[in-house]
Amino acid sequence: MIIAEGLTKYFDNFLAVDQVSLNVQPGQVLVLLGQNGAGKTTTVRMLTSILVPSGGKAWVAGFDVVREAAHVRASVGVLTEHHGLYARMNAEEYLEFFASLYGVRASTIRPRIRELLERFGLAEAGKKRLGEYSKGMRQKLALVRAILHDPPVLLLDEPTSAMDPESSRLVRDSIKDLRSAGRTIMLCTHNLFEAEELADKVAIIRLGRIIMNDTLENVKQQLLGPLEYEAELGAPLDGWVPNLPAGIELRGQGESWLRFRIADPQSQNPLLIRCLLDDHLPVVSFHEVPRSLEKAFLHAIGSAGEGEDA
Repeated sequence: MIIAEGLTKYFDNFLAVDQVSLNVQPGQVLVLLGQNGAGKTTTVRMLTSILVPSGGKAWVAGFDVVREAAHVRASVGVLTEHHGLYARMNAEEYLEFFASLYGVRASTIRPRIRELLERFGLAEAGKKRLGEYSKGMRQKLALVRAILHDPPVLLLDEPTSAMDPESSRLVRDSIKDLRSAGRTIMLCTHNLFEAEELADKVAIIRLGRIIMNDTLENVKQQLLGPLEYEAELGAPLDGWVPNLPAGIELRGQGESWLRFRIADPQSQNPLLIRCLLDDHLPVVSFHEVPRSLEKAFLHAIGSAGEGEDA
């Protein structure tokens, strides 16, 4: 649904996006991560046929972003950083206006608007002028506008910024529902908790270049190494000397806990647990040590910077 091959954009002599290649399948969520100025917004603008690429090619929903720009724009829903809401309109007027621009059938406009306003908790504010909306309400209305015409592809820039926790949860759940309906979603966010919850694939962009593009778990694996597991014990170790199966590395220990790095958990975890029990260690729990996307992202950005300096 989204294919980019060597997508490049210059502004005069400034290279903003450098040979970006992406492939996002139906029903997938790709989270595009990067620092401010990394090229995320410029990439999204090229994929939505707002900016013409300086080089490379891209297709969205099967349409060429240059030669078939009108079809691309009709096939995507876009949530931008700046919403462009019309402050004098109320929500219903505003959405009716955009529904007509999107070519939504007149007979379905009002039921569609009612359904979406109710879904996002805006039904009671439907007659209120947008200039009176809070930041969070504006953000939700902009998301409603993006999905109003039921597009197969969504490109969302910071969809939960300025929202309270309850509204953020509502939007994240809605994104999951949209994905389960087969839509392709490209999401730019600085909220790495949100990214971790929603992402099927993660692409990290730095200085206009993609430096990592893989599934969430593979990104963590490549950046943070093999999985680590921790055993909590019901008594102090008391001088225990490890004699571990091959492929298992002891990474740390405390008075009543042990941490291991394990290359192949499927086959090696049972061997390790058996080894601990044979050594008469009272294992209370054995669990995978959580690895955050935030740590992987910071590692990626740091490693890229060190390589360029060198």
